[in-house]
Amino acid sequence: MSEGYTILSLDEVETASHRGSNLIPVRHTIGFRPAGVNAWIADTGGQLIPPHEEDSGNEELYAVVRGRATFTVGDETADAPAGTLVYVSPQVFRTAAAEEDGTIVFAVGGSVGKAFNAGGWDAFALAVAYGQSGRLDEARAIMEQLIAEKPRYWPTHYNAGCFEAQAGNADAAFEHLRRAKELDDEGHSDEYFRGDNDLDPIRDDPRFQELLS
Repeated sequence: MSEGYTILSLDEVETASHRGSNLIPVRHTIGFRPAGVNAWIADTGGQLIPPHEEDSGNEELYAVVRGRATFTVGDETADAPAGTLVYVSPQVFRTAAAEEDGTIVFAVGGSVGKAFNAGGWDAFALAVAYGQSGRLDEARAIMEQLIAEKPRYWPTHYNAGCFEAQAGNADAAFEHLRRAKELDDEGHSDEYFRGDNDLDPIRDDPRFQELLS
């Protein structure tokens, strides 16, 4: 990487597990801000794109840059060799699987008329991967960066709390989770607090019930 530009191969980017797929966290790695940009890699039979719909309103464009994939979009299944583009509107179901080893699909997403909001889910996935492999300092550095970028964005504080809960640091977990609650004026976090398995290590702590009250 040099000042003002970055040149790298997708094979150079460290992957992270996310919802049954292997994420190539492009946006986080190069610091791209105008839109959501990431990639996914899998061997034959492996899941490329996690099954989902874009309830946020994001439109997505997928490009198969290597190998071959099978896309399922809505009720249709399509063969997608390298060079294929797949555009999907919001709220349409999509997923994809690899038909060759080393298949890579690049994804770009954004909403019409709205500035891109980098929620940081991709960076959080990398932090979780680091934490699971014992690289706690690197994982915490990612979370600190996300919070510094958006200090009043409750999901980032919530994710930091989840990470610390999984890492066994209950005090830090509750500090982040309390901040998430303070910032979540509309109560969107309630369902996550009640059902997220990431918080299971601290659910028996009396401080957790205080968060729910």
